[in-house]
Amino acid sequence: MAEQGDAERRSREEEVLLARRESLERLGDKAFAISLQEALGVDEPTSTSAIRERFGSLPPDRREDASVTVAGRVVLKRDMGKLKFLTLRDGSGDVQLVCNRSELDEQSFALLDEVDLGDIIAATGQVGTTRRGELSIFVERWAMLTKSLRPLPEKWHGLKDPDLQQRRRYLHLIADETPRRYLAARAALLRALREVLHERGFVEFEGPMLQTVAGGANARPFTTFHEALGIETKLRISLELYLKRLLVGGIERVYELGRNFRNEGIDRDHNPEFTMLEAYQAYGDYATMMELTEVLVRESARAVSPVMGRDPDTLTIPWRGGEIDLTPPFRRLTMLDAVSSATGEQITLDRSDLPAIAERHGVPTDDVWGPGKIVVELFEKLVEDTITEPTFLCDFPREVSPLARPHRSNPDLTEHFDLIIGGVELVTAFSELTDPLEQRAKLELQQQLKAAGVEETHPLDEDFLRALEHGMPPAGGLGLGIDRLLMVLVDAPSLRDLIMFPTHRLEATD
Repeated sequence: MAEQGDAERRSREEEVLLARRESLERLGDKAFAISLQEALGVDEPTSTSAIRERFGSLPPDRREDASVTVAGRVVLKRDMGKLKFLTLRDGSGDVQLVCNRSELDEQSFALLDEVDLGDIIAATGQVGTTRRGELSIFVERWAMLTKSLRPLPEKWHGLKDPDLQQRRRYLHLIADETPRRYLAARAALLRALREVLHERGFVEFEGPMLQTVAGGANARPFTTFHEALGIETKLRISLELYLKRLLVGGIERVYELGRNFRNEGIDRDHNPEFTMLEAYQAYGDYATMMELTEVLVRESARAVSPVMGRDPDTLTIPWRGGEIDLTPPFRRLTMLDAVSSATGEQITLDRSDLPAIAERHGVPTDDVWGPGKIVVELFEKLVEDTITEPTFLCDFPREVSPLARPHRSNPDLTEHFDLIIGGVELVTAFSELTDPLEQRAKLELQQQLKAAGVEETHPLDEDFLRALEHGMPPAGGLGLGIDRLLMVLVDAPSLRDLIMFPTHRLEATD
């Protein structure tokens, strides 16, 4: 029965595609306009939002002298014989077009029969309201701008399948306001971040995406081959190491907003390509970065809230059916205190029974892991998801933070914090390690771990170590996940709802 249903669906689709091809032939050179100017003699259309703002309070059955031109996609069509009603959707909303046979020339009215749902058209006419009070454009002239050869989804008001929403994002954007809001929220977020950093004297930088050594994080890179140079190259997994080279060169406040690429799994919080902000400030430390992080999060929330229909002056946002207060200062919690509370016993890095403790709490370990790695695994499995309010998780074990400087009061730890909001890690920040000998030793240890079977380790970057040997000033640095922060600020189900075109398995027809 399922196969029969699929065959019938394909047959209907083929009939629709054929009918649209035939309509295309009848339209001839009227099917695709060069421009709005060529079609109707107008340079730019008036947005539907501008029309509603100006004329939204008109009483029923009213015509204004004002004439406007609108352009957009037809998402609804009703044929009443001598009257045809079209709903046109542009980037700001919908408006009704009223096409009256008595107000259009015979050829233009007849050509309306060729309009299908999904076609992009333009229309010029008077603004007014129908007897029922519907704000409308009473069409005097119209033109086909782009003939759509494929139909919109059967239910034009939305794609229901989340997988199809992501694979056919162009259709999702046409049919649903939510992804358009997400896109606008991302733009507002990026603008707010840049404004904060610009006001503080940070310089924006664009680093290389193709690198011979993809360092700065524990992640598996994508690898390719540069034919002209005859060398293997990798897509970057982090922005960090080239920004630090700039600190060596005397650029004291620098940041990058850009894409990272990691050859890893896909889930709610992960996509193989994602957007990061990394910022570095000479003569600062991780306390400096805490203050900067609080400002970045606060101003991002203020920028995104109006897009989502919220009061920009209120820092309380919805999250998973509850609320989160983003008002600084954020709570501070050490890694060891968090794990001690979760396990019910005092956790220290010198305990020899950490593997046994992990086993009792259902957290698997590996024989090659040191105590620091075990503590981090305990935190990620037992604590991270439970942290809702903004929390700086501070002072990571030295073993797991090879690019952070040792803690000033405990050499077994590093000055490293993560910001967690809503159970999601959003920011990682360090007091940066500037000692090239210490840095080399840490990276060499990473190579030993890799040789012992740990798959994701920091590579040893000789050019970066050479730069450090020339001297890098003490500095604080942070990395902020743009997609994750946006997910929290708009209360989206996953990153894949915010990345317009996330990575997918190929479809059978791809």
